[in-house]
Amino acid sequence: ITLNAADYAGLFYGLQTLSQLMPPDAVTSPDVSSFELPVLEIDDAPRFTYRGVHLDVARHFFPPEFIKHYIDLLALYKINRFHWHLTEDQGWRIEIEQYPKLTEVAAFREQTQIGHGLDEFQGDGVRYGGFYTKDEIREIVAYAQARSVMIIPEIEMPGHATAALAAYPELACTEGPFEVAMTWGIFEDIYCPYESTFEFLENVLLEVIDLFPGDYIHIGGDEAPKARWEESEYVQDLMVREGFNDVEQVQGYFIRRIEQFLNEHGKRLIGWDEIIEGGLPPNATVMSWRGTIGGIEASRRGHDVVMTPYSHLYLDYYQSADQENEPFAIGGFLPLDTVYSYEPVPSQLRERDKTRIIGAQANVWTEYMKTGEHVEYMLLPRMLALAEVVWSPAEAKNFTNFLKRIEWHLDRFDALGVNYREPDQ
Repeated sequence: ITLNAADYAGLFYGLQTLSQLMPPDAVTSPDVSSFELPVLEIDDAPRFTYRGVHLDVARHFFPPEFIKHYIDLLALYKINRFHWHLTEDQGWRIEIEQYPKLTEVAAFREQTQIGHGLDEFQGDGVRYGGFYTKDEIREIVAYAQARSVMIIPEIEMPGHATAALAAYPELACTEGPFEVAMTWGIFEDIYCPYESTFEFLENVLLEVIDLFPGDYIHIGGDEAPKARWEESEYVQDLMVREGFNDVEQVQGYFIRRIEQFLNEHGKRLIGWDEIIEGGLPPNATVMSWRGTIGGIEASRRGHDVVMTPYSHLYLDYYQSADQENEPFAIGGFLPLDTVYSYEPVPSQLRERDKTRIIGAQANVWTEYMKTGEHVEYMLLPRMLALAEVVWSPAEAKNFTNFLKRIEWHLDRFDALGVNYREPDQ
């Protein structure tokens, strides 16, 4: 057997392909002492450079050993970007030495919402939380690097900041006090664009940069209500000083300042497509989640884009229309064939703009996923469909053929003790 590759990652992917020629239980079963491989030659390369999967560890926390296991699953299918969603309204999950209250206070909520929260609040009465120490993160980063997976940490700003504000209320435009959110959704209180807020965020980011050697830092940028900014005398004075006539421009100002800081420290900013509103930072990469429009606009303006539309790549959605027989989920309906049918490059783009679509990513939001087994069930086999979307040429895809081939992979999951959902036939 000869494997030829241009770099370590290529060799690693070749080994993953080789493993798929073996019996599903070749690694795990003591009964498999030898096997035959077909005589063949494979010449293979990925379609996209960015092949991503995300995990939200803020709504529900997953221990380091599960994160490593998750990375193993990604690596088996040549997913090379792990987007680690580390901060939220409901919890802060990364140790920051300069701000100990982020793990003493912001990492824990008093209880958690039961159900979709459509009626009067009902909580489970159980204090909940956790965080990753710096040593744990360093170990996970090294583990991912050995498997050709780059970790992209996400530190949310200016919205989705309630947990941080519970620890440091002086970062808000109002006085507080605040508590770590116990419900899901969008919250009015966000970071206020004080100079002290930028000092806080830059200090946090310095510690994050030190832990993660990859190119990108994700800063969120999504779902940031502007009511508190509109009511703030400080923000109104800022708008006059900067010549802004729309509060959305304040978000653009906020994100541009953070991008400049990241660029000065050798990192690239990536954010959800709301960062387009109010003025897109000059070097930012955009994650287009609200459909394709954000990705089209950003690529036409010369920005790199990762496509991650909720319609095709939100793996927290139900996998069957028969929701009563599925684990409780946030809603929606995203069957396997819809994921497989996804085409990341919008047909409306000119050829020169199509090159700005650097890949696609599936997102796993965990409001209703409390266990690793549930995460696996929602991830698999839909992640396999994504893996083929971002690796194979579009013209090579065939869903009927994919369903036949997937049987081997389900057998491998059985051998590995991994949970998954049986595909609908």
